[in-house]
Amino acid sequence: MSDQRERIIHIASPKSRLYVEADQSIRKGLEPYPRALAAYEMLSKDPEARGHWDMANYITMHKLGYNDHGRVHALLTGAASVAILQLLVDAGVRPDTVESGVGDLEDAFVVVILSTMLHDIGNQVHREHHEAFGVTLALPILNRILGELYPKPEQRIELRALMLHSIYSHDLHPEPLTIEAGVTAVADGTDITKGRGRKAFSLGSIDIHSISALAVDEVIIMRGDAIPIEIRVRMNNAAGIFQVEETLTKKVLRSPIRDYVTVVATSDTNNDHDHRIIQRVRLHDREDRFVLEE
Repeated sequence: MSDQRERIIHIASPKSRLYVEADQSIRKGLEPYPRALAAYEMLSKDPEARGHWDMANYITMHKLGYNDHGRVHALLTGAASVAILQLLVDAGVRPDTVESGVGDLEDAFVVVILSTMLHDIGNQVHREHHEAFGVTLALPILNRILGELYPKPEQRIELRALMLHSIYSHDLHPEPLTIEAGVTAVADGTDITKGRGRKAFSLGSIDIHSISALAVDEVIIMRGDAIPIEIRVRMNNAAGIFQVEETLTKKVLRSPIRDYVTVVATSDTNNDHDHRIIQRVRLHDREDRFVLEE
C-alpha cells in the first residue's frame, strides 16, 4: 500500500450501520482469496450457523446480561481477523497453515474467517465451557463447507483441526498456539465499542464491563510504523481503559502474534479531569503495560 498509515478497518458504533460495512470489508479483504470468499459466503447463508448466532446472543445478552455475542459480533470480528491476517502476511509472517504444509495462504484465510466467525457459538449452551461447546457445534458446519471446497479428505481434516484449535483457545483458556488462533483471539478483543455495551446496559447490566464499553467510541486496525499492526482505540471517557486492558490487551499479550501488534488508546473527551487521567497511552512492547505518551 502506498500509505503506510492507511486505515485497514474501522470498527465503531452504532453497529446497525456497521453490519453492512463489516460484510463489505470482509468481501473486499477476501477478494484476492476466492476460496476464502466462497467459504464466507457459504457460512453467511448457512441456516445452522445463523441459528447458533441467534441463540448464543439470546443466552449471553438476555439471560446473562453480557454484551453482544451473536451474528453482528461474528461479522465484526471476522472483518477484523481478515485485516489482521493481511497485515501480518504483508509483514512477512507465515501462518501455521502454510508453515505446517497443510495449505497455502488462501487456505490460511479460510481457516481464519471460519474459525473467527464461529468462535462464540458455544455460548448458546452456557458461557461456562463455551469454547469446548463451540468446537462440537462448529463441526458439522465446517464439514459441510470444507466438503464443498476441498476434495481431499486429509486436507479437510487438517484444516479443520486448525480451526477447532482457534475456536477452543480464543478466550485464552488454554492459550492459542498458532498464528491463526492468535488472529482470532485478538480480533475478538477488538470488538469493545459502545455499540456492543449499550444493549447490555439497557437490559440492566450495570458494571465496570458495560460502563467501560460505553466509553469506547471506535477501534481502528491500521498498519503500524515500527510494528506491523497498530490497534488504535478512541475513548470518550477514561473508564474505557478498563475495557482496553481487560479485553483487548490481554488477548494481544497472550497470543502468538504479540510481537507484531501494539495498542494505542486515546481519550477525546472534553472533560478536563479525564484529560489529566489519560490522554494517550501506548502498550509498551517490553514491559507489557501501557505508558503515557506526549
